[in-house]
This record gives sequence, structure tokens and C-alpha cells, in this order.
Amino acid sequence: MTESRYEAGMNVRKEVLGSEHVERSLANTTDLDADFQRFITETAWGFLWARPDLDRRTRSLVTIAILAALGREELALHLHGSRNCGVDPHEVAEVLLHVGIYAGVPAANAAFALAKKEFPETATQDVKQAQEDV
Repeated sequence: MTESRYEAGMNVRKEVLGSEHVERSLANTTDLDADFQRFITETAWGFLWARPDLDRRTRSLVTIAILAALGREELALHLHGSRNCGVDPHEVAEVLLHVGIYAGVPAANAAFALAKKEFPETATQDVKQAQEDV
């Protein structure tokens, strides 16, 4: 028996965002948003994220760029999930530099603030040397 789009979506969603987040989202689902939760699981995760032509790492970076450019609150969630997709914090920084040019400095500035919270390990690196290298 083949896996349904919903089942495939749940698997991808858990792999990217983490089982804990997905279980928490499901626990908070009500009659009001149950259809919406099913829709995003089947469509975003079971259809779009499950497509074979872009790997998850690339999809994660694209999603980060779009959410940062639009100033969406889900950016923090996808920054966290990017770790599960093999994204390096420095790749996120490169994407956010692009956001700064193509979507505006305020959008990138807000996104960098979230990224610094998600990737605190980058705070220990020699910032002065990085600035001199530019």
C-alpha cells in the first residue's frame, strides 16, 4: 500500500521541523483549524517539500529567504528546522545578505536578529577578523 499524501507530509514535516513541534501543533488543533492543518500537511509538506527536484537543504534555504523577505513569524521555526536539513548558519547568513539587497535592510535586520538567537554558537567567532576580511 502506498503512503497517503497526508502520511508523507507528516513524515517530512516531522523530519524538518521536529516531532516535538509537530506533535505540539497537532495537540493545539481545534475544530476551527483542523482542515487548515490537514491542508498544510498534505500540500506544503506532502506535495511541495516531498518533490524530488530540490533537496531539503535547498528548500530550507529558499523558505528562509521567502519568510525573511516577507517578515513572517514562521521564520524562527524554519531557522530551527534548517539544522535538520543540513544547513550551516553561515549559509543562512549568505541568504539573509541577499534578502537585505533584494527585499530591504529592515527585513534582513529582523531576520538576522532571529538567526542570532537560533545559532548562538556563531557569537563566539572572531567578528573583527571577519570584518577585516571583507
